Amino acid sequence: MRQYSADLTPPWKKPKPVPEVAAEPGLVVEEPGTGFCGAVIRCEAGTVTLEDRFGKHRVFPMEPRGFLLEGRVVTLVRPAPGGPARPTRTASGSVAVPGARARVARAGRIYVEGRHDAELVEKVWGDDLRIEGVVVEYLEGVDDLPSIVSEFAPGPDARLGVLVDHLVPGSKEWRIAQSVTSEHALVVGHPYIDIWEAVKPSSLGIDAWPRIPRGQDWKTGVCSALGWPDNTGAAWQRILSCVHSYKDLEPELLGRVEELIDFVTAP
Repeated sequence: MRQYSADLTPPWKKPKPVPEVAAEPGLVVEEPGTGFCGAVIRCEAGTVTLEDRFGKHRVFPMEPRGFLLEGRVVTLVRPAPGGPARPTRTASGSVAVPGARARVARAGRIYVEGRHDAELVEKVWGDDLRIEGVVVEYLEGVDDLPSIVSEFAPGPDARLGVLVDHLVPGSKEWRIAQSVTSEHALVVGHPYIDIWEAVKPSSLGIDAWPRIPRGQDWKTGVCSALGWPDNTGAAWQRILSCVHSYKDLEPELLGRVEELIDFVTAP
């Protein structure tokens, strides 16, 4: 006798199988029922926790065909135990997106005053900037800012953000920044004499940044006071090597850089 399956559903009415994808930390998926899109930050028995770009968390059951990955229906499954660890955060504290390609560069730009500033921004925010398609260029001197803004001609689709050292009321830098009046340009700054000071002393193993008398070159004075060789380039590489994430930087710098990124990428 022939054996018949208890499932009498015609083949053309049966749902097509979908791929199973391990819910690895950092995987970005969408829950179609709510439209919530976020990166996996935790996977527990039967549930997965997602975090969106605003830091909001939602917990969803890992049901079959329950998520969209790059627009395709998938079934999330628990990662195999003992798999390779993947970073869940970038150096800036954002959710990491493993394997993400750099976005085509936007017309908007962020200018930072000095090469050391540009190197620090790249080290901490580089992953975020590439995903957002934001190019960082260094501003050789704040005196050139008005002419650079004029030449750049910022507009709604090409915003310009500028990070300036020692931007405190009454300073030369402050007066120059005040001359930039375009609504599509944003000039912000930190209060430190140099970007070196934006690195927490504790990250360098020192109690505090030394006070250097006015009129003396600040970087040279710092090297002398700390007993470092009189080589500011080598000193900077030493400082930069101690910066591993946003936790090594002062809040006064963190807030300003995040503000610039938000401004340049705003719709």
